[in-house]
Amino acid sequence: MIETVDPAQAQAQLRAIWGFSEFRGLQGEIVGHVLAGGQALVVMPTGSGKSLCYQLPATLLDGLTIVISPLIALMQDQVRALSQLGVPAAALNSSLSLDEQRQVERRVASGELKLLYVAPERATSPGFLRRLAEWQVSLFAIDEAHCVSQWGHDFRPEYMQLPELWQVHPQAGRLALTATADKVTRREIAVRLGLDGARMFLGGFDRPNLRYTIALRDGGKEQILRFLRNQPAGSSGVVYCLSRRKVEATAEWLSQSGFRALPYHAGLDQEVRSRHQAAFQCNETSIIVATIAFGMGVDKPDVRFVLHLDLPKSVEAYYQETGRAGRDGQPAEVCLFYGLQDLVTLQQMTEASSAPPEIKRVERAKLNALLGLCETMRCRRQVLLEYFDDSCEPCGNCDTCLSPVTGWDATEPARKALSAVFRTGQRFGVAYLTGVLRGQSDERMRGLGHDQIPTFGTGQDLGEKEWQSVFRQLIAHGYLWAPPDANGGLAFTARSVGLLKGQEQLQLRRDPVRASTSRARSGSGERRAVSSDERTPLFDALRVERTRLAREQGVPPYMIFHDSTLVDMARQRPSTLSDLRSVSGVGQTKLDRYGEAFLQVLNSFEEPAAQGA
Repeated sequence: MIETVDPAQAQAQLRAIWGFSEFRGLQGEIVGHVLAGGQALVVMPTGSGKSLCYQLPATLLDGLTIVISPLIALMQDQVRALSQLGVPAAALNSSLSLDEQRQVERRVASGELKLLYVAPERATSPGFLRRLAEWQVSLFAIDEAHCVSQWGHDFRPEYMQLPELWQVHPQAGRLALTATADKVTRREIAVRLGLDGARMFLGGFDRPNLRYTIALRDGGKEQILRFLRNQPAGSSGVVYCLSRRKVEATAEWLSQSGFRALPYHAGLDQEVRSRHQAAFQCNETSIIVATIAFGMGVDKPDVRFVLHLDLPKSVEAYYQETGRAGRDGQPAEVCLFYGLQDLVTLQQMTEASSAPPEIKRVERAKLNALLGLCETMRCRRQVLLEYFDDSCEPCGNCDTCLSPVTGWDATEPARKALSAVFRTGQRFGVAYLTGVLRGQSDERMRGLGHDQIPTFGTGQDLGEKEWQSVFRQLIAHGYLWAPPDANGGLAFTARSVGLLKGQEQLQLRRDPVRASTSRARSGSGERRAVSSDERTPLFDALRVERTRLAREQGVPPYMIFHDSTLVDMARQRPSTLSDLRSVSGVGQTKLDRYGEAFLQVLNSFEEPAAQGA
């Protein structure tokens, strides 16, 4: 059992180091539980302050806190942020030279460091385990703990070896944290990390400040440009693509279209990736176009939008990737454009994988849940939260709430579509089947005799896009699928026959003419958003000073102070260091480092003369 700490010390430490007077949400309860020697599994949404739940205890416990983190970029970001707070922390990873690694190990051995970030691969290596036995360890924090789950969206087999660490220091506390874990994944995390008897903290999954939009891909590049041009000028965003080729092509096209955009994917040289990520974090570029390799490495609080140009692989992946937006609690917009080919591609990838049958079954269920989210007529947020066993009232801040979708009785069109699939041999794609239904005969169709089947020409009452919608939703609802070896051809499933024979009715959603891409507005999140009224000339002057200081130190501006802290400065107008200390987000170390610089701006600032005066 680790030593216990007086809870009052935690509150004092929160104010002294982080500059906050109150914990948010479950933070205080979790910190108290950890400091009392308890084990815990924490599931809290992105932006809710999970990292503080182990960083603050680390500053009060006598020994070392070891943080298991899956990405180098994420480690580096957290270490830099802690350095700004005056908390001694370091990371051990492959980006360090041998001499740098030895220096970190010497700092650990001397007791200088409070937190050490390590990748799971290194943490379970024989050499690290030998050195670990020589150190005094009080706490293990396992970040992104969903990576231990074989059913999760980002399985990392090295996470399953982490219990070897507990064997070296069985008395140390254990804290596993994640933002994305449904009931099955939570149970697996607890079992695999030896947390069966640990307390579980569920902070909910709702991100009220995010506006969700899922729209059919219908306008090509113009649809993308409409969305991006509707975002606040200069705002930061992430554009996700499925393939590296598409990432590079999209980044180049956006740059040619007047946006500051850079690509990011695992195929780029490490130095290039690091440079592009740094440019994004320091606001030197507005948009990162990325594969999911960029996902967990983003700790930038002021990302105002996330745009998916391809379907993610699961609801968990969608939640994780959209969670990069609005970490500061301000309004942000997340948008997904998808089409029929996305459904076919993901189904074929699932079926063609070499995974065991049981894992394939889970992957199919996850894909079906994602398709259900895309095709729902209900509030998107409700469907998303229900997947994680959470709930909410209709949110009024998603596309289906703002522009309600109507349904229609598609039983007969669906039966015609299934008949066309069956009578053409279950080997043709949507374009060909639509031609059959609409009676659009060509040489190929006549050669195969498909212009003579009973279904030919029976669907002339629907247009081409309407038939595409029917086929897309039949795939999404599990009545049709595209076998991996069928070259895009559609085939029956176990559900097809009942609908074909008229034994059930089918309601489908009527696709809107054009999806809304209106600017996000604030939800009812517990963190206050910085409104346009708060972006005063003084606030802008403080941002200029923050940028200057950030460039001097080579860190992202948000690591100096968040926007919300600058807003409080501009509102309170402190004139002394003592006054500045009362601003939320100003801890002692930052006061010592930056207090005089910001006071100079505050005390010398003169409001611009009113226009026309």
